[in-house]
Amino acid sequence: MASRSYGARFLCRRSAAVKMMFRSVSAAAQHQPKADFLKGEPHRKHPGLTNLKTVRLPEELQAAARSIIHSGFTTCSRAFPDTWPAASSSPTCLTFLSVGAQVPQLAERTRRLTNLLWSRKRAVEDLTLRQKAVSLEKDLWEKAMQNTGDVDEQLLEDRIRKKVLSELRRTTHRWTPLKYDEELGVVYMAARLAGGYAAVRRALNEIKKREPSFAPQSLLDFGSGLGTVAWASHSCWGDSLKELVCVDSSVPMNVLAERLLKGDDERAEPHIKQVYFRQFLPVSPKVQFDLVVAAFTLSELPNVDEREEAVRTLWRKTNSYLVLVENGTKEGHQMLMEARDTLLKKPEKVLHDPRPASVFAPCPHEMTCPKLTREPITPCNFQQRYQPVPLPGRHECQTEKFSYLILSRAEPAEAGPEGPDWGRLIAPVLRRSRHVHCHLCCADGQLQHAVVTARKHSR
Repeated sequence: MASRSYGARFLCRRSAAVKMMFRSVSAAAQHQPKADFLKGEPHRKHPGLTNLKTVRLPEELQAAARSIIHSGFTTCSRAFPDTWPAASSSPTCLTFLSVGAQVPQLAERTRRLTNLLWSRKRAVEDLTLRQKAVSLEKDLWEKAMQNTGDVDEQLLEDRIRKKVLSELRRTTHRWTPLKYDEELGVVYMAARLAGGYAAVRRALNEIKKREPSFAPQSLLDFGSGLGTVAWASHSCWGDSLKELVCVDSSVPMNVLAERLLKGDDERAEPHIKQVYFRQFLPVSPKVQFDLVVAAFTLSELPNVDEREEAVRTLWRKTNSYLVLVENGTKEGHQMLMEARDTLLKKPEKVLHDPRPASVFAPCPHEMTCPKLTREPITPCNFQQRYQPVPLPGRHECQTEKFSYLILSRAEPAEAGPEGPDWGRLIAPVLRRSRHVHCHLCCADGQLQHAVVTARKHSR
């Protein structure tokens, strides 16, 4: 009897909730705008949605990665040519080694490398270092002068100089370039192949979703590493790509990328045709590519001048879209904002292509990033779930947090999506009872906290 009474109360509450839901839907229908941009499509096909479901590596790429992890390799010391097509036989021979016993420790090395790459900071600029040294020296002199009595100035000067150097060594980040040999390349593949692919695939999906007619024929990948950009772009545009140029200064990484393309079989045909590996960028500014990508590459350049020069060079070689991807940290986001300011606010004296740069994504405006003007400063980043490369103890889906920037040669009106001028969601939507909280970056360059309900805003 008690259970029947509880069930009756539950049904009453449920029917009341259903009635209230229908009331809110009918009220939303009354406030529905006349221009229905959904055009009868389900709400899950909202044109403003660009996120992807859980990203998985292509079967051929995952199989090749697993095979390499369980076999390992070393390269002979023959001369590495400036370029060769992946479809041809590489002059760098491969000697296979059995490293099955090393797989258990690979998980720990993968974890350490992931933490290192995530916490990696930009090198401190010389000017910043000098300013910090002058400030420290001034403070130490002021403290020393407060002490009365005769002081040997030369001895005091030497002592202060040593203290300044000691403090700078203790507090300054020591940036060193990462040099990938064969062994570290395999560790990097286990750590970053799936996450890097997911971030690039999500960024490229922005172009594919908003510009469905865009079908690039040529691609330049600067800092190509494992070739994830080639795989991600091929999954988006397939055989429309006729030329894919991968540029990376590391010989072992180029060899590893080619091996992944061939499915870990030196004699096999590459899964993606017309892929060419180079150690240096094409020199001529007249050589342009429909799509230019640099993923997790700016962070490997030693100073702001080299990053600025690299961004300018990549923009000269861009015919349609330039895509930059970095870690979703403060450092990664600020490097992208540096690149954005370089191309929008510092025009070149000699223009090889007169079409100006415009921001395609993710910013809905071309003003200063509002997240950099508020304290505490938080990065503008996005999340993408992915299935990692299977390793011992790592089978569950993971989340890649990344920042990205897409610049276009088209005018903003041409590059923007059709329909209403939506803002950009910059944080996960907080779902509450009968309403949701949305944090937006808007077209006026301001951040907005919007509370959305069905009654006020329609479904």
